[in-house]
Amino acid sequence: MNEKKLNTRTEKRKKRNKFWRIFWIVVGVFVVGLAGFAWYEYSSVKNAANTAYRSGGISSAENGSKNDVISNKKPMAVLLMGTDTGALGRVYKGRTDSIMVLVLNPRTKKSTIVSIERDFQVNFPQYPQYSPSKINAAYTYGGVKLLSQTLDRYFKIPVNTYALINMGGMKSIIDQLGGVDITPLLSFDYEGYSYKKGVTTHMNGDKALEYCRMRYDDPEGDYGRQKRQRQVLTAIIKSGADVQSLLKPAFLNSVSSQVRTDLTFSDLTQMAKSYRASGDQLETDYTHGTGFNQDGVSYQHISLAERQRISDLVRQAAGLKKVQLANGQ
Repeated sequence: MNEKKLNTRTEKRKKRNKFWRIFWIVVGVFVVGLAGFAWYEYSSVKNAANTAYRSGGISSAENGSKNDVISNKKPMAVLLMGTDTGALGRVYKGRTDSIMVLVLNPRTKKSTIVSIERDFQVNFPQYPQYSPSKINAAYTYGGVKLLSQTLDRYFKIPVNTYALINMGGMKSIIDQLGGVDITPLLSFDYEGYSYKKGVTTHMNGDKALEYCRMRYDDPEGDYGRQKRQRQVLTAIIKSGADVQSLLKPAFLNSVSSQVRTDLTFSDLTQMAKSYRASGDQLETDYTHGTGFNQDGVSYQHISLAERQRISDLVRQAAGLKKVQLANGQ
């Protein structure tokens, strides 16, 4: 085979694998190329998966169960959540500071990530005493199940599975990667760190995490923070870390304790084979809303037209038919 063609094919394969390296990290399990690793590494990966596993009570009648989706290689919608309130084993769950829906579509070889505004005002029919509330409170009141039901209620987004990561876990990931290169979107000082707009900076886990956290000094508020979070996520994906460097037992144990997911070890090994091509293309978007105050609490209103746009985008990415949303939802 022509050496130039071989190099081109090798580069394309490397780029495709970058996305999956990070996805497995986020859910606490690293299974790419599992068959080539020694038994102790295999055992470490399996133990990490067992540590991270928690059933979320998610079910989607529209496009089948998680097992049906994985076994038939259907497009999968993953609810990604980030929390920043202590350890995941705490009694108080905290609120989800970040809410994203990741659609993996092996048929189109494309992945789509949509950020949901955390201050979006919603009602929980199951918990009228807590309504209205912000959507990021759904996890506090009813766990992953209530949040997935709320996304279906307001956007008709059927979720198949979930992954929850504590921000401390994200810091560990970035440090293990040796840091990431970020070009700040604005200049600001926060928690002892300085960021200069337009100047590419190599950030360690602490600095990158604080870059994601700052909210109130951003002219765009939470929208600006969402942009920075997606920017760091993209930087992680593009870092192209060596998989074997991420299979150290100490690192696996550290990250898996910061992650919860209902994907089992078996699920992940099947996905490593069937969904890898989904990382060929990555599209990102987010909900656009308007801020308002009610009873001294700041909320975001997301119009019916905007919810319809997001619904259409996610459902199309998942290979589902568009549905018309009702204004009363």
